[in-house]
Amino acid sequence: MKAIINGRIITENEVLENKVLLYNDKILEFREQQTPELLLKTCEEVIDVKGNYVSPGFIDMHIHGAGGHDVMDGTVESLAAISSTVAKNGVTGFLPTTMTMSKKKIYAALDNISCLMGKETQGAKILGAHVEGPFINKKYKGAQPEECIIEPNFSFIEKYINIIKIITLAPEMDENFNFIKEVKEKTNIILSIGHSNAEYEQAMEAIEKGVSHATHTFNAMTPLNHRKPGIIGAIFNSDIYCELIADKIHVHPAIFKILEEIKGMDKIILITDSVRAGCLHDGISELAGQKVIIKDNTVRLEDGTLAGSMLKLNQAIKNYMDCTGKGICEAVKLASLNPSNELGIEKQRGSLEVGKYSDIAILDEALNVQQTIVEGKTVFRI
Repeated sequence: MKAIINGRIITENEVLENKVLLYNDKILEFREQQTPELLLKTCEEVIDVKGNYVSPGFIDMHIHGAGGHDVMDGTVESLAAISSTVAKNGVTGFLPTTMTMSKKKIYAALDNISCLMGKETQGAKILGAHVEGPFINKKYKGAQPEECIIEPNFSFIEKYINIIKIITLAPEMDENFNFIKEVKEKTNIILSIGHSNAEYEQAMEAIEKGVSHATHTFNAMTPLNHRKPGIIGAIFNSDIYCELIADKIHVHPAIFKILEEIKGMDKIILITDSVRAGCLHDGISELAGQKVIIKDNTVRLEDGTLAGSMLKLNQAIKNYMDCTGKGICEAVKLASLNPSNELGIEKQRGSLEVGKYSDIAILDEALNVQQTIVEGKTVFRI
């Protein structure tokens, strides 16, 4: 058994002070404050966090890479390196996200995700895969290679239905919504609208058929217009979950509060959409075989198209708080409990509660990560 003392513990609705958090691989108890000497009689380790926040670990549902590594490298070593890198940002669980590339490369990436899914690493836990493409629309392809885009096809993903948690697709490319219907009938995979040219009516019908999530909301989709409400109108008029890249670059900060007012805090999920360039410095990098330029905290193709982000999830939470005035309990939920709820793992992860896994991030006042604990094991410490 281990203990965390002198922390401000972030729970769902309040920040607890003068409490001891006792844990092993799962959270055991919240106890009144005791001296380290007394605790050491029963605990193998006592961690004094000296007034810092004790937060539930973060879950990134949409991340392609970080620290010079990419999911599409197709190696266990790259996945492990991404896991280790994002743990430095307080991430304790994530969905490695594939891109629109050849079937061979997508399958290689999924095979490696399958190898590490649920296994212990020196970083964040791999909870499954997010397949972004190749079932998208060329008009809103963003940085996804056009030559690899194909129509939705259940046989393409059939072998991997037990590891895929989310599929991003353009529903207008799905004839009679046959793919959506088959996925909903045969799997528990979350279907997400993204990289799509769907009109409002198409998007609403897709939602009725089973789409329940929006990929990087506002980006790579038809915008809101008073005569053509588009995908944004459908998102606003439904109860689907919304990803948000809160880097203040992909989406104007004023939009954060607008989205919150319309959707409510329970339906927003902060993601990074981080790519290989995440956590690196200015220079040249690569994405799906394309040259990208890292400059001023952005990642862009040579033509200026945004190509993912360099965002860290702890910084996304800080940005959200700064731009909306929300408190830390509410903002942290957008990157912990909300993704857990949608993934159906809220009984195991997503908040600091007795019986849940000890997935914990220790944060200073500016939300810089001091320590990250995954299932009771410290995987990062400054």
